[in-house]
Amino acid sequence: MKFIETVIPDVKIIEPSVFGDERGFFMETFRQTLFSEFCTQQALVQDNHSKSKQGILRGLHYQTEHTQGKLVRVVSGEVFDVAVDMRANSATLGQWIGVILSAENKRQLWVPEGFSHGFYVVSAEAEFVYKCTDYYDPSSEVSVAWDDPDIGIQWPLVNGLAPSLSAKDQQAIQFVDAPRL
Repeated sequence: MKFIETVIPDVKIIEPSVFGDERGFFMETFRQTLFSEFCTQQALVQDNHSKSKQGILRGLHYQTEHTQGKLVRVVSGEVFDVAVDMRANSATLGQWIGVILSAENKRQLWVPEGFSHGFYVVSAEAEFVYKCTDYYDPSSEVSVAWDDPDIGIQWPLVNGLAPSLSAKDQQAIQFVDAPRL
């Protein structure tokens, strides 16, 4: 595996070594020793899997209690995945990283604790899987507006159409009002 630095030092892109032939492929998607060395010493305690159609945007979510680091990847389709720094004392507060994750490129993104996270489905549909460092706690979840001008994420919206949002994400708060971690 290759761990690639980003402009926000704690966020990493992970590229697996893929071994394939006409029969298919094999890749290692997680190894605790490497993950501990390059990302975090924290254990990954929960796996999640979601499926979404094109144009759906999920996020930008984080928890103020039981903060979660997330190791995310796509097993079918393609998404634009985003992490936004929400750490109060960070030099990169409010900055974001956006990467294309797809079944084809097999990349993963490490989103550390202290970041909000979201993704937008670019392909006809996508299946998204991720491991978390803590359990889901809906009572402390915050949703920051996907189109907040202070963050300025450049989402690759299909045909320029507004994304489809959950009711929770339609009620998202602005970055300036969001609790810092």
